[in-house]
Amino acid sequence: MDQPRHDPGSRNPMDHPPEQDSGADGSPKFGRLLAVLICAVLLIVVITFASEAYFS
Repeated sequence: MDQPRHDPGSRNPMDHPPEQDSGADGSPKFGRLLAVLICAVLLIVVITFASEAYFS
């Protein structure tokens, strides 16, 4: 009721912050992320086999 009126032709009627530019500087590096994920899985596999060999 006491809300300020917005221009119906406004491009930003709900006062959202402006969108960030979609460029290469802020985009995630999926190749690097995939390499880290593979290294983490391999490390878990090595730890699993090493603990199995040590405890049995």
